[in-house]
Amino acid sequence: MAELTTRQYDALERAISDGTRIAVMRRGTEFIVVPERLRVGADGEAIEARNPTTGDRLVLRVDEIDSVEVVR
Repeated sequence: MAELTTRQYDALERAISDGTRIAVMRRGTEFIVVPERLRVGADGEAIEARNPTTGDRLVLRVDEIDSVEVVR
């Protein structure tokens, strides 16, 4: 997926502001993370997130993501 849809951006922004979890599918692997910010740089967009269980930090490049959904 080269780009998130408007609905996915809205859901991502809401999850960042509310501190809720999202499910990100990338290359056949699902990541359940708490997004902390959406970073835009010379190398493209990336979601900076943390694992809700361990607290480990993770950076997911938007151009490598297949889907994003808010976990309810």
